[in-house]
Amino acid sequence: MPGPISAKRIKESSVMCFSDASSVKGSATILVSNGKSESTVVSKAVEDFHSSILPGLPDDVSKYCLALVPRSDFSAMGAVSKQWRSFIKSKEFIIVRKLAGLLEEWLYVLTVDGDGKESRWEVLDCFGRKHHDLPTMPGPHKVGFGVASLNGKLLVVAGYSVLDGTASVSSDVYQYDSCLNCWSKLAGMNVARYDFACTEVNGNIYAVGGCGADGEALSSTEIYDADADKWTVIESLQRPRWGCFACGFGGKLYVMGGRSSFTIGNSRFVDVYDPASRAWARMKNGCVMVTAHAVAGKKLFCVEWKNERKLAIFSPADNSWERVAVPVTGSSTVGFRFGILDGKVLLLAAQEDPGYRTLVYDPEAGEWRSCGIKPSGLCVCSVTIRA
Repeated sequence: MPGPISAKRIKESSVMCFSDASSVKGSATILVSNGKSESTVVSKAVEDFHSSILPGLPDDVSKYCLALVPRSDFSAMGAVSKQWRSFIKSKEFIIVRKLAGLLEEWLYVLTVDGDGKESRWEVLDCFGRKHHDLPTMPGPHKVGFGVASLNGKLLVVAGYSVLDGTASVSSDVYQYDSCLNCWSKLAGMNVARYDFACTEVNGNIYAVGGCGADGEALSSTEIYDADADKWTVIESLQRPRWGCFACGFGGKLYVMGGRSSFTIGNSRFVDVYDPASRAWARMKNGCVMVTAHAVAGKKLFCVEWKNERKLAIFSPADNSWERVAVPVTGSSTVGFRFGILDGKVLLLAAQEDPGYRTLVYDPEAGEWRSCGIKPSGLCVCSVTIRA
């Protein structure tokens, strides 16, 4: 079976409609003598040859052709030309693959070893097969950061690091491109923060609350526009909030959990932001001391610190909660983090227990089962990406 195709082979096949660029230039030399108008026409032809994605094909057809190439060859495609690389990095590439029915779902898991010293991102598929580890993320090791997925990419946002005993709060944002298997640095946030809420809503990333550079509680909110590569400060929370989490439903941003400087203990209030009216509202029906959360379908799934043997499931349609027992009994000390694959909820181990098998909850059937999907270390967090 042939191996992955090289950038050279891809490029050679892309110009099969022409022998090479020099033949076009040769034609230009002949026609130039016939007058200025012919020269202009040929110059335009040469320019079109170099600017077209696949010479001889309309760009929309060319883009569809590139989207059909197997994922294993995306990196080689990116080495063919700046134009190809730019397209593969774009949101349009994901859209074309979606229209072609080629999107694949992957679980990106940040794991740590038993000592909590070494961490890495790894990629799993729905069969539990580990495909590869991600390249090491640039910058210092951080905690208290936010993670989100946008346009088939993984974003790691802000957080703080400790170097030589000194803590430093960051506003840096890094992006992992799942198609090109590389990290890049995006525009930094306006406010450095950690332990904040972070999620995607309506194609934008929101960062809400948290703690700032001096440890002060924040109420500020920022939104990231990927097209402009820019963070913009928008309407602040009604009061500071940290240690919270966020999710999106019906085009609105929901922030819950954590603490507020105006409450004693953990907050049950839910802050809801409507991008259409650019306004915040509040409701008192939240979840407190949440250790893990994830969205599957149109519902939010949480694990609370005081009751880790039940899922707390929130339905925004009627602002209601229900509890579902987790089938782990006895003296098990397993703590959980969530993963989402194929619309199902995975309970991944956040603590060592050699006998634990990943539990899967099917929201449609209301049933539990176990599966072989298991990261190589303890799960810190996970992100599901379709690309």
